[in-house]
Amino acid sequence: MGVLGVGIIGTGSIVNTYVKCVEELEDTKLIALYTTSAQRVKEAEKLFGVPILDNLEEFLSHPEIDLVCICNKSGLHGDAAISAAQAGKHVLCEKPLEVTTEKVDTVIAACQKNDIVLGCVLQNRCSEVYGAVENVVEKGALGKLLLGNAHINWYRSKEYYAKNPWRGTKEFDGGAAFMNQGIHTIDLLLHLMGDVKSVYGNMKTLVHAIECEDVGTGILNFNNGAIGTITAGTALFPGYPERLEIYGDKGSILMEGGNIKEWNVPGVPAPANTSLKGNASGAADPTNIGHLNHKIVLEDMIGAIQENRPPMVDGFEARKAVEVITALYRSSDEERLIFL
Repeated sequence: MGVLGVGIIGTGSIVNTYVKCVEELEDTKLIALYTTSAQRVKEAEKLFGVPILDNLEEFLSHPEIDLVCICNKSGLHGDAAISAAQAGKHVLCEKPLEVTTEKVDTVIAACQKNDIVLGCVLQNRCSEVYGAVENVVEKGALGKLLLGNAHINWYRSKEYYAKNPWRGTKEFDGGAAFMNQGIHTIDLLLHLMGDVKSVYGNMKTLVHAIECEDVGTGILNFNNGAIGTITAGTALFPGYPERLEIYGDKGSILMEGGNIKEWNVPGVPAPANTSLKGNASGAADPTNIGHLNHKIVLEDMIGAIQENRPPMVDGFEARKAVEVITALYRSSDEERLIFL
């Protein structure tokens, strides 16, 4: 395969990140974008300089598009992914892959049936700092895992939700602080700590005029015997950098805002890149993220297509965080422990 043609579904702010990545990769070319907004067609044509289509069938039948990047509303990811798979296009989807495990499973099945490579963007796995933490945990340098905590105590203004009324809804966002803002850090927690046995959640809407939670907590019981906690919010002014804590019986590591805050690993020196700054956090500004980790994800996806292999985060990996988050929502609704 030569140059890989990329089409993007959606024209929101995250699309700028994808366009920048495509422009910087030599073996990709942006072919077209799709949007349901007639107003956005004219705006996006000026901004991106490629055809902006409002007919999905026309978009998916474009012969030069090999890969479809899905960047529309979370609750519409599944329909877009299935349509793309049925059209023979490979799929790279923004998080979450879908807002329920049932919908995620439908997407996975459609891609398998049509021999399509399916990837999900959980780009925080790609940072050098996280890679160093992952390496230490995998090698057992922290010993027996005891406790893993994820804190995404962020803030979003009332205007954030008012400008896009679909945000914070079950139908289109799948939830709020956990499913939208928290999923990246929750994914990292699960990736390090392992599969979850049971959860207990407590979700509340205390500040914002939205359907789903702007403050929430969760307790996790892992299959390996460890326990964990999650706190997340979009009403926690002024918003603090996300925090990930991993404790073993031999050592511990704390990350904050994508950087290592504490490194207590006996016999293993802290990696040189712990002093790096510039890893962005969306604590108060959802646009405050760089594009380099997205670029790594896209580059890996290209390799997966060319080599006919799974990408770094396939449908089954992407399903794990959605399963835990939706179980926490169910636990909160039913006020009981939920077994996965």
